[in-house]
Parts: sequence; structure tokens; C-alpha cells
Amino acid sequence: MRDRTECAAANAVFGKSVLGALVKAGRLAAVTLGGWLIAHAAFASDQSANSSDWALQGQVTNIWQYNPAFPSAFEGPQSFDHNNRAAETTDATLYAGVSPWSGAEVWGDPELNQGIALGNTLGVAGYINGDGSKEGKKHPYVRDLGDERRDVETTENQLATSVAADRFVITLGKFDVTDIFDTNTLAHDGRTDFFNWALIDTGSFDYASDAWGYTIGGSLEWYQGDWVARVGLFDLSTEPNGATLTPGLRQFQADGELEKHFKLAGKDGKLAVTVFFNRGEMGSFADALQLADATGHTPNTALVRKYSTRAGVSLNAEQSLIDSLSAFIRAGWDDGSKEPYEYADIDRTVAIGTQFKGDLWSRSQDEIGFAVLENWIGKDHELYLADGGLGILVGDGMLRKAAPEQIAEAYYSLGITKQVHLTLDVQLVNNPAYNHERGPIEVVGSRMHIEI
Repeated sequence: MRDRTECAAANAVFGKSVLGALVKAGRLAAVTLGGWLIAHAAFASDQSANSSDWALQGQVTNIWQYNPAFPSAFEGPQSFDHNNRAAETTDATLYAGVSPWSGAEVWGDPELNQGIALGNTLGVAGYINGDGSKEGKKHPYVRDLGDERRDVETTENQLATSVAADRFVITLGKFDVTDIFDTNTLAHDGRTDFFNWALIDTGSFDYASDAWGYTIGGSLEWYQGDWVARVGLFDLSTEPNGATLTPGLRQFQADGELEKHFKLAGKDGKLAVTVFFNRGEMGSFADALQLADATGHTPNTALVRKYSTRAGVSLNAEQSLIDSLSAFIRAGWDDGSKEPYEYADIDRTVAIGTQFKGDLWSRSQDEIGFAVLENWIGKDHELYLADGGLGILVGDGMLRKAAPEQIAEAYYSLGITKQVHLTLDVQLVNNPAYNHERGPIEVVGSRMHIEI
């Protein structure tokens, strides 16, 4: 993970008025080379007078978290540590872009990461640090990532320009699937809003990624009035929860999404439905349990993997209530009979939350967020954990009293300046890893985010 941001991608935007001519001409839309990319070829319209030829920006985010000791009847190999613990993660990114000619952009986004999240990113299905990585390290390390699609003003990986409202957008390269799918302006970025994984993305959306949250593939988006339709095809990792990707789509994920923008009582709202299909070598919990009964060993899905399909669907909505108050809801389901492939040990999830802008108390740069969520697993998944099986993030060695994992989070983001924000965050996790005999876990944290 699970950085929520940069992607090494190539974007092409076609206006409907010129699409046919471009297809007939066979014009090259985009090229990606070694983490650098030619991006955002805006064929639909001329650049505005405010267009930018280059941009140099950056960001630094540090998250610190602490959990006091909590009750624990027992502890397993992937349990959240029940002792007093503190940990921090840091990442820094440089966004460098230039427009070599009208309608083309070249971006490079080197990123520096450091730190290991609480519990080494284990022990809670809805993990508590959205900027934490499954491959954390104590010392800084660099990963060359890439482009993130934003609005058409100058910002990270986007030069100021103008594009057609009705358009096609093609994204190719290495990027985060959730930069395109399952987006939500209130809960989607561990650097600026909520910390919890199952709030910034739908917990059951088992999206294709390596251990840092990135994959190789492409997507097509069609913007038409208030509607947006998206499809995508991406590499899965070489094995469930793997650090490397399967080349050439030999194991892959297909995604589809339909999004509707609307007004309710004069206020902006959005509703999106996302589906995914994973095709790869994965094990079913029933097969793993059957083999364990026959051999007397602990169940292990890695021993029964075969080429299979795992699917899921999710709903993601947001609605402005008043000028400075908005609400969101996420809900998702996936096939709980097979092991999750990439993201988290969550088969069902529901989350609801609100966000208050500081205009309400004359602090325009400040923000308050509050959300609650509940995660579940399927029956076979529960039996697998009860017999000592290990998942992506959880595995206490046994599960005598299973219960839904319940999480509440609240944060206050203090805008010191427009570019500098200090956030204080608190989370309460009841039944961590679906285990009623452990917890609740209380986690307090802070985040310093600087944009340059």
C-alpha cells in the first residue's frame, strides 16, 4: 500500500468531435518510458491562456501513531502487538513536469519512503495507517512511481490546460488503480484525510497492486454529461499479497465502474458502482481446510492454489449537505470463499462518515472528519482463521469468538498555511482481526503534510 497517490502513467484525452479522425489516423496517444511518461495529450481543445509549460512541485508527509497496551487473551504470528508501541512513516515526492509541445506532457515522480507502521502493517483488517506500506523499512528508500490524474489546473502531475467536458481518457503505465476507480473526495487519501485503509478505499475492493499499491495496466474513461463510465485491465502480483507483478497480464484484474453526478436539494452529489474480476492462481478456504483435515497440518491456501476467478462489487457515494458539511458512504462485497488476492482480509464492509470544512468556525484551511465502519468475513474465511490459517494482514493463530471488526476514526486537520497541515487523529478498533478476545485497540496519531 498503500500510498494513495502518484502513478507512472500515460494519459490521452480525446474530445468526441475528433475521436473518429484520430482513430482513422492511428495517431500514437501516449508512451511510457522507464517511469517517465508522455501524458495528457489533450486533442479535444486548445490550451487556455493560463496554460503552463512546466511545473516543479513536491510534498512531504510524516505520520506518527501510538497505541497503549490493550487486553489480549492470546497472540498469533500476524496479531497486532498488544503492548505499548509507537511508530512513524514518512514519504516525500517530487513532481517534475514539462510540456515539450502543445497537448503533451512529460512527468517524473521520484519518491522517498521510510518507516514501518504499527504492528508491521498486520493485525487489523481495516489497517490504521493509510500511508503505510506492506514493505516498510527503517531507513529511507526510493521508488520511481509516476503520474496522478487531477483537475486541469497546475497541480501534481497536471499542467494547466483546458479539455472537453465530454471526452475519452486513456491511462496507460504503472499507477494506482484507485487513482481511477473508487475515488471519493472526502475519504481517499491517507496524506490528507482519513488514515484507515477501509475508509480511503472500499475494504472489499481487492484491487490489483504490488506491496506498495501500484500495478501495470491501462484504463479507458468516457465522460458524457453527468455520467462517467470506466473499464480497466491490470497485472496482478505473482502470488497473493506478492511484492512483484505478473508480466503480460498472465494473471490479471478487470475493473468496471459507472459513476453518476447529480444535485440533491441543490447540492452536489456523486454515486459510483465498481465491479472487479481477478483471474489468477488462488486458493479456496474450503480446499485448504479439507487438506488440513487430511494431513493434520495448519490450513494454508498457498498449498491449494489453482487458476480461479474472484469477483466483487462496491458502492461509493458522497453528498454535500451544506456549503461546509458533506457526507459519504462506502459498501462492498466480494467472494469470501477464496483468499483475498491483494488488499485486505475483508469480504463485506460498510462505512459512513462526514467531513466539516473550517469555514464553519472561521478557519478556512481546517477540516474535521469522523467515520465509522464495520468489516466482516465469510463463513469459510472464518473457519480458516479459526484453524490457524493466516491471511494478508490478519491471523491470530486461532479464532474462538468471531465478531465483526468495528472501527471509528476522527481527525482534525489544522491548516497552518495553505501548504502545511498538521493533523491529529484517533482510532478505536473493536474486535481486531474479527477476534472478540482481543482489544479494543486505541490508536492516536499525528500527520504533518507539506506541499511545495
